[in-house]
Amino acid sequence: MRSANMHKTLEPWYRQGWPWFLIAIPAISVVAGMVTLWLAVSTWDGLVVDDYYQEGKAIEKTIARSLKAAELGLLADVRLRAEEVTLDLSSAASAPLPPTVVLTISHPTRGGMDQVVVLKRRDGVFAAPLAPLSAGRWLLQVEDESRSWRMNGSANVPADSVIRIVPAKS
Repeated sequence: MRSANMHKTLEPWYRQGWPWFLIAIPAISVVAGMVTLWLAVSTWDGLVVDDYYQEGKAIEKTIARSLKAAELGLLADVRLRAEEVTLDLSSAASAPLPPTVVLTISHPTRGGMDQVVVLKRRDGVFAAPLAPLSAGRWLLQVEDESRSWRMNGSANVPADSVIRIVPAKS
């Protein structure tokens, strides 16, 4: 009498689970690699600063400009609205205020989202139109057009309605 095992017919390989499991591991890796390649090619974040060496050499000038703003006793209140930015600039040292100031709004990681806005003085307040900002943290820099002084601050959009910028004293 023959045993039960001898009458069992072998199934083709494609009807068994183990070959498909072993094929699935490299197949998933290939698909994940293709998705990663597509993400790398289709999204480009850009550089926030193109030449880090030149930026490093200019640090002394930058510090001097911040100290100059502190000497002048400058204080700025920035209001970021949907399509406009206003800036109330004052000087504790009664220094004359410039007719225009430059506001740079920078995203910490995506240089392509940065905006440079020239604010003109009207009715004692500096104002200009502004492209809408996405939610998140933004870096603000206020300076005069001759770039003799500057002040830095940050804002969380849309949470912060008024951002007070005080120059660094050291």
